[in-house]
Amino acid sequence: MVRIINKGIVKAAGFMNMKNRINYFKVAPEALEKIMEMEKYVKKTPIDRKLRELIKIRVSQINGCSYCIQMHTKEAKKLKVSGEQIDQLSKWKETNIYSENEKAALQLAENITLISEKGVDEELYNQVRKYYDEKEYINLVMIINQINMWNRLSISAGNKANMELND
Repeated sequence: MVRIINKGIVKAAGFMNMKNRINYFKVAPEALEKIMEMEKYVKKTPIDRKLRELIKIRVSQINGCSYCIQMHTKEAKKLKVSGEQIDQLSKWKETNIYSENEKAALQLAENITLISEKGVDEELYNQVRKYYDEKEYINLVMIINQINMWNRLSISAGNKANMELND
């Protein structure tokens, strides 16, 4: 059933008039079906929905994906993430508006996104594990990897933020 739903989503997206270099839904539907399966997994994790969106925004900022920044900022606003948290996200280390568990997750997101430069050492792993059990840790890693994959696909395909879509 899930495969049929994913296939339907991908097929419908293949007809979208995407204003980018290539409609990857149309060109590689089998790959996008797998990506959508993973998307459904990360959406069902018990990780706080607001935190998931903050992670997606921060990773998209690091990667420079304006399309994803716009999309996830809108989603965060729908979830009632404070404007201050969204606005200060690129400087999260310098503020006191994020909880310790949010800071640990954001640090993990930054380190995984820049893994060749920063890695994930024992100190960071242990810091994250203070707030998240093994399953939650892996779920965070999956959320971070998923948005990194979307960023790379989106940037490679030439997606740009659509200024008409701004709220």
